[in-house]
Amino acid sequence: MSAQETVAALIGRHRKTIQAQWLKELAAQTGTSAKARLSRQDVEKQATEFLDELTSAATSAGSSNISSPEWTNVRAFLDQLSRERAQSGFSSDETATFIFSLKRAVFAAVNSESGRSSQQIAQELWNATELLDTLGLHTVKAFQRSREELITRQQEEMLEMSTPVIKLWDGILAIPLIGTLDSARTQVVMESLLRKIVETESQIAIIDITGVPTVDTLVAQHLIKTVTALRLMGADCIVSGVRPQIAQTIVHLGVDLQNVTTKANLADALALALKRTGAALG
Repeated sequence: MSAQETVAALIGRHRKTIQAQWLKELAAQTGTSAKARLSRQDVEKQATEFLDELTSAATSAGSSNISSPEWTNVRAFLDQLSRERAQSGFSSDETATFIFSLKRAVFAAVNSESGRSSQQIAQELWNATELLDTLGLHTVKAFQRSREELITRQQEEMLEMSTPVIKLWDGILAIPLIGTLDSARTQVVMESLLRKIVETESQIAIIDITGVPTVDTLVAQHLIKTVTALRLMGADCIVSGVRPQIAQTIVHLGVDLQNVTTKANLADALALALKRTGAALG
């Protein structure tokens, strides 16, 4: 008997006992913090749904290869469970426990049946272990993917929050940069500015680098790319916050910023922007 056939048969004969024992294992192995995030009713619902999907797949599948189409619903269930638990702050071991804690209940069901040789029992235990380990490994991988996606999304949101586009005046935008300016952040800056330029129909954008600690060749190239993109959209660009040290560094690096308007501080940049747009204060 194959692995999936063994598991399907065991669940079919001992479904109620296996589920009850499994729920006890889940309650015992789940940490206190996890219990606060997941109610008993939720756990029971997930356990019931998983056993339904597992039984259906194991009964219809021709092999224990969970990559086959018959296992699609099982994979989808585990992917969703892993995604939800990653978003709720569960750890990988807390998530994997959902599958691995099922082993004891299945093993107990195997040992409860009499009239079989030790070889038959050993084979059934091995079959069950093989399939549940495979499902557990899939769950861990799904959790890791979900966690990585969550971290990436959070990083993107933090980048967007750290690069706010401010409307200083009609037709004038500003974006203050603080910290290191790398390729990823430059892309966010560029996209944010271009989107805001279109929304507000602004003519000038001020990029303030007062909070950028150092400017190297890469940072300078990023600035040039952003300025070029803005010009292609029909907007002018002024870089403010160019301190003496930064100016010297740019000269030593041999970076050509001659076509980029620069100012020592944001106030000077705003004054120039107002002059270019023909706006008047007071």
